[in-house]
Amino acid sequence: MAAAKTERLMNLLIMLLVQRGYVGRERIRELLYRDSSDEAFERMFERDKEELRSLGVPIETGGHDPLFEDEAGYRVSPDQFALPPIELTADEAAVIGLATKVWEHARLAEATTEAVRKLTAAGADVDVAALDLVEPRLAAEEPSFDVFLEAVQERTEVRFDYRTSGGPDVTSRRVQPWGVVRFSGRWYVVGFDVDRADRRVFRLSRVEGEARKVGEPGVYQVPAGIDVRAIAKATLRPERAQEPAVLLVRVGAGHALRRRAERVEPLAPGERGPDGGGWERLHLVEPPSDLADEILAHGTDVYVEEPAALRRTVIERLGGVS
Repeated sequence: MAAAKTERLMNLLIMLLVQRGYVGRERIRELLYRDSSDEAFERMFERDKEELRSLGVPIETGGHDPLFEDEAGYRVSPDQFALPPIELTADEAAVIGLATKVWEHARLAEATTEAVRKLTAAGADVDVAALDLVEPRLAAEEPSFDVFLEAVQERTEVRFDYRTSGGPDVTSRRVQPWGVVRFSGRWYVVGFDVDRADRRVFRLSRVEGEARKVGEPGVYQVPAGIDVRAIAKATLRPERAQEPAVLLVRVGAGHALRRRAERVEPLAPGERGPDGGGWERLHLVEPPSDLADEILAHGTDVYVEEPAALRRTVIERLGGVS
């Protein structure tokens, strides 16, 4: 069942990508959902579209002629789906979508070949050159990848042993997977930890032994509005709180601080700097801990006016050095 759905998703993606114009619903049904009833087709097609969109595929809706209200059609714009001819960073790779993320993965590579064959046999005008848009190599080498990807599609819970970060401890986990994402060169599953009754992010390379699907498909629903990529990013690289700061910086010094400053002001007429020389006032918004380290590196060329907590931190660290 999971393999059939995977193939259907790949068929739909390839059809919308390789044809030049918008593809109407009836044409899509004829080629990909031929044996489905009206109700089943509507249900599967809507679910498949949303699943591809959730994986980053930019499916557009439109008509063949803007002057007439003809049947709505669908396509994947090559301009939106294409990648620049450069080496991808982890963040760039993360937004490609299902076809790119697992292009070299054996199971889906086979499904892709079969998708092209079936579409051609069904009479679709397929331009296989369009598939070059998703050529970057992003292999999924973790043994548990298949299990979690299928579980996401089926809405099936997964039980697995997991090694925590920074230690040898292994615990048994039971998760309802919401999505599989790539972040900073590694694969993660985002989902609901049933035993801990909370949202969690797991790195697939830390799964010990065999991950197993448990229970029946369709036992849970992914909460509305969930963005698994944003959850992974916020969990793995949380944004630190930023605070406004006002610094006095000697003229000709603190160039890195000046580049990041929101505003640079000369001192008011009659106002003197710490040693009577030339000074300017910089306004920044940054994490205080980062700013304290940089201020100390500038020595007597930078002084803190606000906030008081940042000024105390700098004075305390200077005291520790002396």
